[in-house]
Amino acid sequence: MSTVDPTTEVALPPTGRWGRIRHVVRGWQPRRVGLRTRIFFMFGLGALFLACFLAAAAYSFTRSSVVDQRDTSAIDTAYRNAGTVQSELTTASGSVSTAAARLQSQGVQLFAINAAGVWTAPSTIYDPGEIPAELQQRVLEDGVASRMTTRIDGDPVLVIGIPLDVPETSYFEFVPMDDVASTLRSVLFSLLFAGFITTLAGALLGTLVASRAVRPLGDAAQAAQAIAGGRLDTRLEPTDDPDLRVLANAFNDMAAALQARVERDARFASDVSHELRSPLMTLAASVEVMQARRDDMPERAQAALDLLVADVTRFQGLVEDLLEISRFDAGAIRLNLEDLLVAEFVRQAVAVSSVPSTPVRVTERGERVVISGDRRRLARVVANLIDNARLHGGGEAEISVTEPEGEGEPLGHVWIIVEDHGAGVPPEERDLIFERFARGAVAGRRSSSDGAGLGLALVDEHTRMHGGRVWVEDRADGEPGARFVLELPAEEVGV
Repeated sequence: MSTVDPTTEVALPPTGRWGRIRHVVRGWQPRRVGLRTRIFFMFGLGALFLACFLAAAAYSFTRSSVVDQRDTSAIDTAYRNAGTVQSELTTASGSVSTAAARLQSQGVQLFAINAAGVWTAPSTIYDPGEIPAELQQRVLEDGVASRMTTRIDGDPVLVIGIPLDVPETSYFEFVPMDDVASTLRSVLFSLLFAGFITTLAGALLGTLVASRAVRPLGDAAQAAQAIAGGRLDTRLEPTDDPDLRVLANAFNDMAAALQARVERDARFASDVSHELRSPLMTLAASVEVMQARRDDMPERAQAALDLLVADVTRFQGLVEDLLEISRFDAGAIRLNLEDLLVAEFVRQAVAVSSVPSTPVRVTERGERVVISGDRRRLARVVANLIDNARLHGGGEAEISVTEPEGEGEPLGHVWIIVEDHGAGVPPEERDLIFERFARGAVAGRRSSSDGAGLGLALVDEHTRMHGGRVWVEDRADGEPGARFVLELPAEEVGV
C-alpha cells in the first residue's frame, strides 16, 4: 500500500464549475512579454492600422474619382453617338445600316442598335446577347436610359442603353473598363507598398523608442547588479527628465539606505567581535589554568570542565568567523598569493584539521597541478569543509584532488572534492547553505546543530576571492551523502 507524506503539498484541481473555468482560462493566458517588445508591437501595429486606414481611404477616393470620371465621359460619348444615329434615322434615306456605317466612319465600333427587335452590331467583340436582360427591359420596354456594369469574357464592361425618339429603336454602347481596373490595380499595389514601408518605418521607430525608453531601466538593472555584487556606493546619474528623476532619486535613496544599514551591521559585527576577544582570551586562559589542575577535581567538576572547554573552543571559532566576515564586508581582505602544489597543500591542510586521519585521494594529473592562492585562507576552506562533513555528514569524510570532468587540454582548473556519508543536501537548499547563518532546516536534517552557519559562508567568500567557485551535489557513486566541489583556477606543470 502506498503512503503519502503528510508534509507534502499536493496541488488539488479547482472545484466547482466556475473554478474549473477560471483554471482553464489561466492556462490559456499567454506569457507576458517584455516592455521593449510591447512598445515595438504598439508602434508596429499602430503604423499598420494607420497605413491600412489611409490606404483604404485613398483607394476608395481614387476609385470613386476614376470610375465617376470614366462613367461621365462614357455617358456623354454614348449620348453624342446616339444623337448621331437618331439624326441619321430621321433623314429620308436613313436606315439602321447607314447609321451604323456613319458611326464606324467616326471610329465607333463597340455599339449595337435595336430596331423593332432586330439587332445590328458591327463588332464581333461584344454580342448583343451579352447585354444584361434587366438593362434590355428598362431600355427597350420601359424606355428609360440606363447603364450597367457587367463582365464579358471576364473583363468589366460598362453597357449604356439609350432609347431613341425613333419608334421601337434603342442605342447600346459598350465601354471596356479594363484600363480603369488596371489603373486601380496599380494604385492598389502602390498603396500596399506604401503601407508596408509605413509599417516598417513604424516598427523601426518603435525599436528606437523602445530602446530609448528602457535604457533607464537597463541602467537601473546594472546598478542593482553592482549593488548586489557588493559595490554599495553605486548610484544612478541624475537626469533632467521629470519622470526619470523620480525613479533615479528613489533608487539612490534606497541604495543609500541599504549601504548605511549594511555598513552599520558590519560595524556592529566587527565591534562585537573585537569586544568579545578580550573577555574570551581571559576565559580561555582561566580554562587552561583549570585544565592544569583537572586531576585534582572531582568527577562531576571534570565533566563540567570538559563542557566548558568545548564551548570556549566553539566560542573562539565563532568570534574568529565573525571577525573574518567583518573584514570581508569592510573590504579589508588582502590575499598573500603564492604558488601551491595542490596535492601537497591539501595533505598538509588535512593533517592540521580537526580530522587529520581523513583519507586524501589524488589523481596522477592532480599531483602536477599548481594554484596561486593564500595558503592560510585556503587551508581554512579545506578545514571548514572537513568540519562540515564531520558535524553533519556522518561517518568518515573523503577528500580527492582531480581535474574537472570534461575539461581538456590544457588544464585550466582543479577540483578539491569533499564527500560525506550523511543524508545529503536537498536541491532546493544547495544555494542556501552557503549563505551566512544559514542553518534552520538544513542543520535540522543533518544530524547536528553545532556551528553558527558561518563555515560554508566563509568557504564561498574565500573561494570567490581566489577566482573559483564552490557547490554541493549528490555523491557521484550513488551512495547517500553530499559532495562539495571546490573549483580553483590552476595550471599543470612538469608536462
